[in-house]
Amino acid sequence: MPHRPTPLVAGNWKMNMLVADGRALAAEVAAGAEGLAAGFAVCPPAALLPVVGEAIRGSKVALGAQDCHAKASGAHTGDHAAALLKDVGCTYVIVGHSERRQDHGETDAVVAAKAEAAAAAGLVPIVCVGETLDQYKAGEGVAVVETQVDGSVPASASADRLVVAYEPVWAIGSGLVPTTDDIRAVHGAIRARLAARFGDAAQGIRILYGGSVKPGNAAEILGVDDVDGALVGGASLNAADFLAIGAAAPAR
Repeated sequence: MPHRPTPLVAGNWKMNMLVADGRALAAEVAAGAEGLAAGFAVCPPAALLPVVGEAIRGSKVALGAQDCHAKASGAHTGDHAAALLKDVGCTYVIVGHSERRQDHGETDAVVAAKAEAAAAAGLVPIVCVGETLDQYKAGEGVAVVETQVDGSVPASASADRLVVAYEPVWAIGSGLVPTTDDIRAVHGAIRARLAARFGDAAQGIRILYGGSVKPGNAAEILGVDDVDGALVGGASLNAADFLAIGAAAPAR
């Protein structure tokens, strides 16, 4: 059975930072990550990718993008091809974040197409899934996430080139966090869905938790079964907080 992977702590900067601030934050994260056991990635706005990439060059921090298009090229104003993201130094790309699903109407099929394009370009897609508050309250959270995993992870996916992130929509930026039992149940269900497709290799797929992760709750969350790191939003905009979350990840 594959060894459980080194935890990954990825920072989603969303639509924040200007050039000078982004460069400084990236440099501080790169310096502080040295010596910590976890893997790190930062995902700045697309316009900052070259700047941030230069700031983290030679460090253990990987570069990631926040989205890509499913097509390799063409008349898609404002979008970015996965091959271009790879060309500017990205290792990861987030696809299917709830804010893309909600604000841009992205379906599981769209997310799967983007993940497939990312992998074809040599990137590792971070495929996001998560239920709304109404779905959670109705007891439908696990079933919703299972359906999203089945529909958003492309048939062509390779277990060694895939990350899945569980982000309950109602916990993102709200300060609300599921119980550890809730997180354990959902992550276990995700692992089971991945195992149904990939067999024992599913144990090597990182499943990240995201949604109001902070230094104060990181150790508890990252210690939950089947949690292999975190996708961090607001706390990733402060280097000390982001690094403290990484420092809380268990060594493997």
